[in-house]
Amino acid sequence: MKTNLSSQIKLDQIPKRYYAPEGEIELAELTREEKVYTRIFETAVDGSDYIAHKIVDTIKRNVDIKGKCVLALGAGTSTHSVYARLIEFCRLGEVSFQNVIVYNISEFFPIQPEGPSTLQRLKEVLLDHVDILPQNVRSINPAVTKEDMYEYCRDYERSIANAGGIDLTVCEVGRTGSLAFNEPGSMASSLCRLVLLTHESRQKIASDYKCETVPTTAITLGIRNIMDSRRVISMAWGDTNASTIFNVIENPVTTAVPASFLQQHSHARIVVDLPAADELTRISHPWKVTSCEWNDKLIRRAIVWLCQMTGKVILKLTDKDYNDWGLGELLALYGSAYNVNIKVFNELQHTITGWPGGKPGADDTYRPERSTPYPKRVIIFSPHPDDDVISMGATFQRLVDQKHDVHVAYETSGNIAVGDEDMMRYFLMMDKIAPMFGFDTDSYKKLSEDVSGFVASKKSGDMDTSEIREIKTMIRQAEATIADHYIGIPTDHIHFLRLPFYETGAIKKGDLTERDVNIVKELLEKVKPQQIFVAGDLADPHGTHRVCTDAVLAAIDELKDEVWMKDCRVWMYRGAWAEWEIDHIEMAVPISPEQLRLKRNSILKHQSQMENAPFLGDDDRLFWQRAEERNRATAQLYHNLGLASYEAMEAFVEYKPLHDND
Repeated sequence: MKTNLSSQIKLDQIPKRYYAPEGEIELAELTREEKVYTRIFETAVDGSDYIAHKIVDTIKRNVDIKGKCVLALGAGTSTHSVYARLIEFCRLGEVSFQNVIVYNISEFFPIQPEGPSTLQRLKEVLLDHVDILPQNVRSINPAVTKEDMYEYCRDYERSIANAGGIDLTVCEVGRTGSLAFNEPGSMASSLCRLVLLTHESRQKIASDYKCETVPTTAITLGIRNIMDSRRVISMAWGDTNASTIFNVIENPVTTAVPASFLQQHSHARIVVDLPAADELTRISHPWKVTSCEWNDKLIRRAIVWLCQMTGKVILKLTDKDYNDWGLGELLALYGSAYNVNIKVFNELQHTITGWPGGKPGADDTYRPERSTPYPKRVIIFSPHPDDDVISMGATFQRLVDQKHDVHVAYETSGNIAVGDEDMMRYFLMMDKIAPMFGFDTDSYKKLSEDVSGFVASKKSGDMDTSEIREIKTMIRQAEATIADHYIGIPTDHIHFLRLPFYETGAIKKGDLTERDVNIVKELLEKVKPQQIFVAGDLADPHGTHRVCTDAVLAAIDELKDEVWMKDCRVWMYRGAWAEWEIDHIEMAVPISPEQLRLKRNSILKHQSQMENAPFLGDDDRLFWQRAEERNRATAQLYHNLGLASYEAMEAFVEYKPLHDND
């Protein structure tokens, strides 16, 4: 069973010479916008193997020269695949850690008995599995007090100096551009010190360490300490890091992005996979730095960029515009600006359809969906009980209005996102009406008292009781059902899957298992859909969207050889956290002002997710607000390119199941 297929979604086929050129001259040409030495690998596995070999080489070289090697190691999740490779090398006898001294680059403060610890994590992922001497593992003493903090940090630095200085620092680039726990605002001169962790860092820590309580402070080596290392290797994997990596590597050095100080280190290198490198010039805009291997998507991206640079619509671009902005290659390939313009204009025009399930009886040669069969059996998979209407509420409505047989499947209960105030509103009402309808029994009164008492004494981090989790699940199911009825979905077409991985009662979730995938498979085999919609927005704060998407893709992978599955198309939607880039959009469904109002109404049916929704992420707009603004922005982009002007648009990308030879 393949449970990580979301990581293999490839929207672009990047020519290898862009990210792994064979010659130094071509490398210099491609990287002229990059201000720190950067290696890009197709996968995190390849990148981790490269870093592990570099660490082995560093250890061997320094042990041969001076009898020891001093490493400063971070414990971020991006490093774990590197450490796994080092463990393999050690077991194979290719490297020994007996002459290695390891300094923990940072540690939480204070360390709680059940709280996270970077040293403990380092032991779990590396140190307990290699032949390092216990006395050579050096970390921050969790017993240090704030009063002694300054002198203790100086002692930690003196210990490093007495060991001969750091030969190699290995750590990840944080999501905010942090380096170790040097958060945005850290100065180049910063030394080992106590720091305040940002809200975003604490969210990621809670997810990475699967813990409820995260310290607000930590002790970290400073930027200057890291820059004093003889060599530094930092890394990042995945598309959620793409914008940060661009800022670190190509934008000027700034305290707002501490990892950007690596640009000033003569022996620093950053290692990333292709998704993390997505916004680097040689990947996103290769025509700026080299001759291109042009395909339809790259041409579309280039022309959209050219329109933005010139302020023109597609059909008004001229030969001079192409030449002035470095796109003369396209003129050579297509003969004139007009030929390129009309090609891209038509491609974008053909993505627009008011018939997301296919228009019956129409010529579908240039339409994104097939006209037959009609009506189609459709399943919309929604990670939480409101992602369907937030991300594709207008398309959902169109599918129903156009008489398709639409099912909606809510993959998780979403109960942890219901605030106690929202739950107590229902109890206040039930307490009043219980005598009127005769359910003011002793058992109900006890339940009401127990719930009220628990909420009154509840502390931050306390897990809800099983009864409260069930009540909150009922609230979300009722809201989803009301929203679906508003759209026109009958009750028997609403499926609450309650995938087991989610039902921990805490923010931290379990791992995806065969139980989860089998639940999805059973629904697919029952409905035998001809069209599936699945969340392609993998950037939610706690990773639930990605796990839910992996569950659906794993089920599709196991069923892909079924006759009915071969006749099924899978569309990925976004909207809650981000939107598809226009060069990837394959279906754009226009939304009228009235349809946008109906979409808003369906979102507002989820009352518990309005002002009190606890997981809005970095975007403090309410879900209906961000959905409308992103839908309007997509429509505005089409309009700015010279296409029809709509109030808003929802966008989709087709997912093609991988086959064994892919």
